[in-house]
Amino acid sequence: MATSGPSEARTFRPAFRTGERFSRDAKDRPLIVFESVHKSYATGMRVLRGVDLSIGRGEFIFVTGPSGAGKSTMLRTIYGAEGIDEGRITFLGRDVGTVTKQAMPYLRRNVGIVFQDFKLVPTWTIFENIAIALEVAGYAARIIRSRVADALERVGLVGRGDERITVLSGGEKQRVAIARAIVNDPALVLADEPTGNLDPQLAVDILGLFEDMHRAGTTVLFATHDRSLLEVSPHRTLVLDDGRIHDIGAGAVIRASHPIEVPVR
Repeated sequence: MATSGPSEARTFRPAFRTGERFSRDAKDRPLIVFESVHKSYATGMRVLRGVDLSIGRGEFIFVTGPSGAGKSTMLRTIYGAEGIDEGRITFLGRDVGTVTKQAMPYLRRNVGIVFQDFKLVPTWTIFENIAIALEVAGYAARIIRSRVADALERVGLVGRGDERITVLSGGEKQRVAIARAIVNDPALVLADEPTGNLDPQLAVDILGLFEDMHRAGTTVLFATHDRSLLEVSPHRTLVLDDGRIHDIGAGAVIRASHPIEVPVR
């Protein structure tokens, strides 16, 4: 465990060594802005075609669309894991494309990511898999213990930190992955098909955990191809189709057995 680090305080973490800081204080500024963003794969397939998009602080947004439409790629552009060809993406007021390699880890501390395949270390304990997010940020051991315990409570795994990942069910593994994503109190949580490997009831249960973090003030982008979840929990929904984003708002009736209707281009 790390033996030194910042003091315990539920405030936003330092962003850049240069003295610049990301801030949650600018209430009127969107958290994420896409401006005329274009992105293509190396094969030439266009994933994003001139996308303009604004995401406010504290929103819960579903991102859906056909398989292979580029939902994961879109999420990855927000924290700089994928570059873009044209346009600009700003996160917390900072142009992601101008963030240096040295500064990028500071930006990413403000983002929690949950994947479909969990991305946990199977030989580690639950505690170790969650604590790593704080260890790499240099937190003191006592702070790590406190924050991991809090995260375990939030995902319904109180007192299970010493268990090995290999003994957990799929739903339990996803709860650990969510705890890891929220342990650093990020401004934004990106969920990339987090229920794709779970049965329907477990999927609803996991969705409930994202609802809880949303109610606590965290911005959530939830990418999914499971349209039934959009019925369970109506929120603003973005449909990614043929490289374009169609914002169909909140509360739209989208039946799992019917196609999503988007505006004619």
